Order: sequence, then structure tokens, then C-alpha cells
Amino acid sequence: LKEMMGSSSSSASTYKPVWKNEWAPSSVKDTTLRSGDKVGILFLNLGGPENLEEVEDFLFNLFNDEDIIRLPNPLKPLQGFIARGIASRRAPGSRHAYESIGGGSPIVKLTSEQGDKLEDKLSGLGVDAKVYIGMRYWYPFTEEAVDKILEDGVNRLVILPLYPQYSISTTGSSIRLLDQIINQSPRSWDPRKIDHTVVPDWYDHPGYLSTQAKLIREQLAGYEDNNEEVKVMFSAHGVPESYVKAGDPYKEQIERCAEMIMDEVNRDSKRRFDYTLCFQSRVGPVKWLEPYTDDVLQDLGKAGLKNLVVVPLSFVSEHVETLEEIDQEYREVAEEAGIDNFMRVPALNSDPLFIDTLVDLTMTALKKPALRVGETLDLYQKSKSLPGYPWEFGVTRAAEEVNGRLAMLGIASLAVAQVWKSGHCPSIDGPALAGKEPFCAALSRDGWSWLFGALDMVQM
Repeated sequence: LKEMMGSSSSSASTYKPVWKNEWAPSSVKDTTLRSGDKVGILFLNLGGPENLEEVEDFLFNLFNDEDIIRLPNPLKPLQGFIARGIASRRAPGSRHAYESIGGGSPIVKLTSEQGDKLEDKLSGLGVDAKVYIGMRYWYPFTEEAVDKILEDGVNRLVILPLYPQYSISTTGSSIRLLDQIINQSPRSWDPRKIDHTVVPDWYDHPGYLSTQAKLIREQLAGYEDNNEEVKVMFSAHGVPESYVKAGDPYKEQIERCAEMIMDEVNRDSKRRFDYTLCFQSRVGPVKWLEPYTDDVLQDLGKAGLKNLVVVPLSFVSEHVETLEEIDQEYREVAEEAGIDNFMRVPALNSDPLFIDTLVDLTMTALKKPALRVGETLDLYQKSKSLPGYPWEFGVTRAAEEVNGRLAMLGIASLAVAQVWKSGHCPSIDGPALAGKEPFCAALSRDGWSWLFGALDMVQM
């Protein structure tokens, strides 16, 4: 064991990142900062429950987001009601997952540490900046962070999503929320009062690539001097394939990102390491980005692979998808498939090279022309509103879908009215629904539970 550790340390030290942070106090003058500017940096991230009691409410906020569950226009008024039902059904399994990693998500703590270290680095450059944390689905919420930013009188704001790759369901959701906040209070967000700019993605930043490559090379160090087969597997968070068809750049950015990271990994290496890319965290029967992580693990095992380095590609902090899904669920899948040596690259967390990357992203954003929140949505999503279901009538396919839904809604309404008025279930012949006649099911607890279960499977 000591020999292996010694070999790893020696081999890992041969990797020298090409990129390094070039910012110095003398170069701050190259930005548009002026004396007296109050600089703020808004970190945007997902958030997570810090204890088991918060899990269900966190899930409700997640499923209540139209970027996560997209309902047809006639059903949108029921978004909150449906989200609560799905959250209630999923809460027990999610609590078990969080319990297995210590009883809650570490994402707020880790994000706070990243912010503290970024503030310290910027202070060393002579830039007095404050980091604000805006989580999308749990405390501290984005709305709270925005209120604090305005209260503190920040007049230069860098909005920095902690998602390297842009997706409608991550960065896009947070930016859309900010757009709503700004439109509700346009005078407070007058550029003459607060000059804000967005860093929409940074998957190709050389500092990010170097940090990932460094962490991967540390896991591969023991394999540089032998011919033992080993493969790198990037596991990125999946999104429904329909998002990509709607113009989401996520898949393209993920693929390009993995390729660039491996180019850096193999630079000056004694051997060239192979890699594969897959997607995790899919739910429901709809088609998500492929190949799926569990399928790839089984295929690699069948092919006789024994050594695997797993890289959580779209995650900059440890949380339930890395600590439970990868470290526990996928490790078990890999071992059952015959992969004996399952190595996992840590998330970036507060790696010094990654903190230098955040410094460069911040300072470069202050130097470049501003990219506003609204402009970001126009540039990346073409529209500030979600694509909906068209309200048209006739014989087109879309119209027939809407007309069919309206007809079913009308029939269901009549059925409910009949049960409500009579106070009992009419005697009819037909299939049982949730263990009851269909009309009764419409007003029963079991019937609603059945509905939530069906929506849970179809929507996700």
C-alpha cells in the first residue's frame, strides 16, 4: 500500500497545469472598476436540505419550478398542487439518500467556503468584494440574496452560476427567476444604480479544465507506468432529450468539455488514457440524454474492465448526486458488473486552482462589456418564456391534442359534479381506478394518489 501511495504521489507531481491566474494588484486597473465601487458576486446554485425535516419542502420547490416539470397550459394552475403530491411521494426515498450522507446536503457549507476563499483572493488584489449565495430551491434563496444586494448598495454585480455548462433547467431557471425579480422592480435595477453582468457558462475556461485534469491525473497516477487497462468515465447530470431538441446547449457543451479535459489530462502523459461520457439522475419513462450511467457501467463490466475513474462532470461541489448516487448506488452497480477498482474524482469544492478560476471569471466579467440577465435569456434560450402548448383549434396534430385534453377535462368535470351533487358513487360498469369506480376515484384520496403517481412517471 505504501509503495502504491508513493508511486501515486510521484506520478501526480509530474502534472503541471499550463493555466495559472495572471491577475495581480497592478492589473486591476485594466477593469472598469472605479474608486468607491461596491462589488458584489452572486453565486447561483441548486441548494439542498440541511436536515431530513426539510427534504419534502425542498422537493416541492424543485417540482414547482416550470423548468423542471412542464405541464400543458390548461393544467398550469395545478402546478403547486401536483408538485406537493409528487414531493410527498418522493420524500421517503430522498430522506433515505440524505440520511446515508450524514442527514443533509453539504452544498450550502461548501458554497460558502468557496465564496469566502474568493473574497480573500480578491482582497489580495485590492478588490473589496462580497459574495452572496442565491440557491434556487432552498435557503438561502435567490430572492433573499437579491434583497441583501440591494440593501448593501452594491453598484457592480457579477452574476456567477456555479454550473459550468448552461442548461435551461439549471442556469436558465435561476436566470429566469432573476429576470422576473428585475422586471418587478426596474427602478432598483437601473444600470446607473447597479451595473450587473452575467457569466452564463464557463465549461471551456482553461482554469476549470486544468483543475479537472489535475484531479483526474491524481487518480490515474498509479497507471502511468504500466499497461494495466483503466478508463475515465465522465458522469454528467442528465436532462430530458426534449430540452436539447428545444435548443438547450447543455449536451453540446458537456461533450466538448469532456473532450477538452481529456486533451489536458493526456498532455505530457506517458500514456494516452481513454474516456467515455454518460448521464445520470434520470427519472421516469421519458427519454433522457444517453447513454445512461448505470448502463455504461454494466457494459464496461461485461467487456472485462477492472479499473475505472469516475468524474462527476457537471458538479462543482459535493452533494447527494456525488456522495450517494455515484459513491453508493453506482459503485454497487460497478462492483456487481465486475469492476473491482472504482475510483471517484472529488468535486472541485475549494481546490486552490478552482478558486483562482473563480477569480479570473469575476475579474474578466468586470473588464468585459456587460451581459444583462434579459440578454442572457435571449442569447441562450431565444425566449424568456417557456415553450407552451398552443391554443389552436382545427385538424392539426397540436390542435387535436389540445382538443382531446379539453374534452377529457370536460367529461371529468361532469363526472365530479355528478358525484358531488348526488353524494354517492353512481352504479356503473367499467374498470376500477385506484381500487374504486372511476367516478369515485376522482374524489377519493386513493384516486388522487394514483394521479400523482402517474404524473410523477410521465412528467419526469
